[in-house]
Amino acid sequence: MAKIDYKKELKHLYGPNARQVQFVDVPAMNYLSVDGVGEPGGKAYTAALASLYPLAYTLRFALRDEGVDYGVMPLEGLWWSDDYTDFTENRRENWRWTMMIMQPDCVTGAHVEVAIDTVRAKKNPAALDLVRFDAFEEGPSAQILHIGPFTEEGPTIQKVHAAIEADGHTLAGKHHEIYLSDIRRAAPEKWRTVIRQPYS
Repeated sequence: MAKIDYKKELKHLYGPNARQVQFVDVPAMNYLSVDGVGEPGGKAYTAALASLYPLAYTLRFALRDEGVDYGVMPLEGLWWSDDYTDFTENRRENWRWTMMIMQPDCVTGAHVEVAIDTVRAKKNPAALDLVRFDAFEEGPSAQILHIGPFTEEGPTIQKVHAAIEADGHTLAGKHHEIYLSDIRRAAPEKWRTVIRQPYS
């Protein structure tokens, strides 16, 4: 049984380079998602990840038993705030987010329901009831790869925004990050993060 690498299958969405901003049209895809408020690494954020990852891996193993093998996709995050100065002034307790993991088309709502029951029986993580499985369509977006710590993303984000505006468009939707590196193992200067911004 061949293992499907959806990061390669969807390289135009998950493999931008770090040199130049790329314009893409992001179709509707299904995600496991949890919404929350607070700083990265805080209680709510940690609880979200503690539910998303077990579910994603439980689904992967269930589908493998059905003859479909694939790698779990990377964690993604949508970030916003009611007051943009919460970001510029680093008031992390007010940051709003949706943390999510994309699921291939072979994963159905029925699969997710069974996986939730399985995870509940084994671990019952605190945010399990907050997880939803639904489609998210981003549409026209600009993106680039950021290499380095999250705290140094500012110039990369500005580069994306400037490219959108130079192309005659307006920022729309939420700031989107895709975390390609395992930050527990990689040095911060080598962290690889896709920075994406929808536009209209």
